[in-house]
Amino acid sequence: MADSLQPSKLGTKEHWDSVYEEELNNFEEIGHEGEIWFGEETVERMVDWAVDNIPPASNPSMVEIGSGNGTLLLALAEAGYPPSHLSGIDYSPGAVNLAQSIARKRNQDLTFNTSDFLQDDPPLLPHMQDQAEGVWDLVLDKGTLDAIALGAKDEYGRSPAARYPGRVNQILRPGGYFLITSCNFTEDELKAQFATSDTRLTYHSRIEHPTYEFGGRKGSVVSSVAFQKAEMPT
Repeated sequence: MADSLQPSKLGTKEHWDSVYEEELNNFEEIGHEGEIWFGEETVERMVDWAVDNIPPASNPSMVEIGSGNGTLLLALAEAGYPPSHLSGIDYSPGAVNLAQSIARKRNQDLTFNTSDFLQDDPPLLPHMQDQAEGVWDLVLDKGTLDAIALGAKDEYGRSPAARYPGRVNQILRPGGYFLITSCNFTEDELKAQFATSDTRLTYHSRIEHPTYEFGGRKGSVVSSVAFQKAEMPT
């Protein structure tokens, strides 16, 4: 799956640093907040899923991997989730600066940090305590795995995306959820990558997206799939 994708500039940090440098300049000059990856409707559907499955009243701790301009986390805050429980990480400092600037403009006290998910655990929020196994109630991804899968392969031809499912398992608390939206992988391909004995993730649900028909086959532009991590054995 990921190993079959050919590397491209979309999988390089240099590309995203350049993109977010330009978007940060545009925001500072004309107030434009930048591209909404996969569009506003996808953001709304992911927020609706969260509200239905992990309601704001439960005060869940959420982290978005590759938070970009922060659109998804801002939408979650507007839906009633405590900003102090929302965190975003991105390996591009420009993305973090842009998200912080937009959040300040909207008077939302959200946390964004520069961090490479494949190398480092997301920094904990002030109310959180480090635990032996995972701390986050919900881990979110909107297009980040897609970009990682386009990165340079190692000497054995493996994509950097091969390390991604294991990293999700490490930071997600038992019983917690992982919600991902992808344009490079189908629902079945996401299940094959994440619902394994190694990750202890099982398929939970999917988000319906508008479909199209081509050549007698139906499909959608993006796939959104939720997984849940197994509880610790008693």
